[in-house]
Amino acid sequence: MKSGFRRHLDFALRNVFRQRARSAGTLAAIALGVAGLILAGGFVQDIFFQLGEAVIHSQSGHIQVTKKGYREGRVRSPESFLIDRPDDVKSAIGETPGMRSALARLGFAGVINNGRRDLGIVGEGVEPSAEEKLGTYLRYIEGRALRDEDLDGIVVGQGVARSLGLKPGDRVNLVISLAQGAVNTLDFEVAGVFQSFSRDFDARAVRIPLRAARELMDTRAAHVLVGVLDKTEDTDAALAHLKDRLENRGFELASWRELSDFYDKTLKLYDRQFGVLRLIILLMVLLCVTNSVNMTLFERTREFGTMLALGGRPGTVFRLIMTESVLLGVFGALAGVAAGCAAAAIVSAIGIPMPPPPNANAGYTAFIRLVPADVALAGAVGAAATILAAVLPARRASRLNVVEALRQGV
Repeated sequence: MKSGFRRHLDFALRNVFRQRARSAGTLAAIALGVAGLILAGGFVQDIFFQLGEAVIHSQSGHIQVTKKGYREGRVRSPESFLIDRPDDVKSAIGETPGMRSALARLGFAGVINNGRRDLGIVGEGVEPSAEEKLGTYLRYIEGRALRDEDLDGIVVGQGVARSLGLKPGDRVNLVISLAQGAVNTLDFEVAGVFQSFSRDFDARAVRIPLRAARELMDTRAAHVLVGVLDKTEDTDAALAHLKDRLENRGFELASWRELSDFYDKTLKLYDRQFGVLRLIILLMVLLCVTNSVNMTLFERTREFGTMLALGGRPGTVFRLIMTESVLLGVFGALAGVAAGCAAAAIVSAIGIPMPPPPNANAGYTAFIRLVPADVALAGAVGAAATILAAVLPARRASRLNVVEALRQGV
């Protein structure tokens, strides 16, 4: 049995290499399709990765802990959702496996005034040194980030700076209304102008030291505690761990994906667009291989007729054609995987300059991010498309009329 299989395989291999030009064309079509799937998939994966990291390291962190109902009620009554002992909760967050650091934020809304005009803003009191480590995607286009020793420093988004004509060294006033109805104001010096990935965020965002925010709002509490992980892929495990410890204490937890509606919508948009691209590539491979297989079988009609006339069974012809297609599919898929990975390495070494995504401020450099599962899937799709393309022609060849097949080409 084993010897018979080997003879069958050797015969199929000889047939594949007998038609070298046509086999080479088929292999090239499969390889290009597989390489295209790998490059398209790697490009999409890089978009998702870079956008996610931009969200995490410019705004949200990996995990946020708030009082229950804060996200829905912070506009109407933010004072109702203060965390009174934030350091205790920060300690619990810091003990989570894989957690690098935890930091506190105190949110507020108010008006910023430069002596000539006012602008409504959404601000945060932050811990400067901790935020600097988190905000690796927060780019300062003028000035510098806040420092722990800053007593009256403020950093403003690019949109805020443009609206008020601010630059580092300018003095501004922040005015907010307290829950008791009183109005509080403090004077600040602009330390820097930052640019995040989001134009909307930069148009209204300002940040001041946490201690200044607490003085401005007359509280020692915090609204949000942010957890920063060593690895983004550990988010779900860390979130589950913290929910077990904190949800029964009246806290609400959310991952960065839940906090970024922009990321979720962008992911769905690109996923659908490149899903269509993958489908087009697959159809092109399928049609090209189908055409090649049909032409090959047409040229070999007399050969199959002779096999049937000599007593060969239709199933033998069918298995022979399918074995040849499997070999072509496997060889083409392997060649495509090799070519795709090599092309990905070359492109990633150079980088692809990209314009700003929708609603974003800055462009970025894209790479091809290879995921082993996606590479394997692309190879499997290429091989499967080849095998699928051969099924109907092989079935038709196995049912040839012997007399008509022998007359072919006479």
